[in-house]
Amino acid sequence: MAQVRPTQAQATGEGIAPTLAELVALKSLAGARRTPKSGRHGIAGPALSPLRGRGMDYAESREYVAGDDARHIDWKLTARTGRAHTKMFQAERERLTLIVGDTAPALYFGTRVRFKSVQAARAGAIAAWVAARDGDRIAALRGSVHEPPVPPAAGTRGALRTLDALVRWYARPPGDDGGLGMALDHAQRLLRPGSRLVVLADAGSVADTPAQRWPVLAQHHEVILLMLVDPLEVSPPKAVLPLSAGTEGASRLELDLGASRVRARWRASFGAPVATALAQLPARGVRVAALSTADASDAWLPLLGRPRPQVA
Repeated sequence: MAQVRPTQAQATGEGIAPTLAELVALKSLAGARRTPKSGRHGIAGPALSPLRGRGMDYAESREYVAGDDARHIDWKLTARTGRAHTKMFQAERERLTLIVGDTAPALYFGTRVRFKSVQAARAGAIAAWVAARDGDRIAALRGSVHEPPVPPAAGTRGALRTLDALVRWYARPPGDDGGLGMALDHAQRLLRPGSRLVVLADAGSVADTPAQRWPVLAQHHEVILLMLVDPLEVSPPKAVLPLSAGTEGASRLELDLGASRVRARWRASFGAPVATALAQLPARGVRVAALSTADASDAWLPLLGRPRPQVA
């Protein structure tokens, strides 16, 4: 009979809940990532520009010239002067990196190295430190009716605010979790064109999210989805597993993963959502990876260097 045994780290309490010191120390992993060079000629060219797009802050109006976007015509000024005018907007110089944390109960579990919730906190911390290094403003939120988002802030200040939220969210399951769908609703109200969205989620939460939501987000933003998985979920042993649930294991059962029917249901519940997301979401403009609890917490960073997927 196979038994799921905690690792030595979990036996001492490590890997079960994230700590602020742990997340602060991950700054060194983000610092090892090479800072991209900035372009000097507007928003065109192969190098990154300090300008993040047209922006949303109104700057001034000027007379319309051929080629201007008709959607930005200043109709009031055009009516007053009798000549067509178009609105100009202040270009964004600080991109927003928004970290969305799924807090589904399924995340607070793990059989290798650390809980999925701890790996989510660590991956989110690295995303925050990378954003601080790149000069982005950093914000974070989860699906909650009561808890407001962490407001955008740049530099170490923004990173530490986000790290504090990650520690709180992933220490234990929140009592008011509204799901990944609610979190994405909140995100859409906060995002601006050109933002980077990093989503930390359980594969089951991704499976429950309507597929059409992702291309809508990816149309105007860089979307990175990190699915937290455990090795037991994606590669279960062909053996009988003793499981317990409830207070102090009040309810016990045995699951025979050697039986083909039971194994098929296991894969449909845990393996299939991961495989489906990895196969389908890149075509919808999403950079997606499965991050195991046994992986290095920065294993997903190569996603940042990939060309942006094209939305189908």
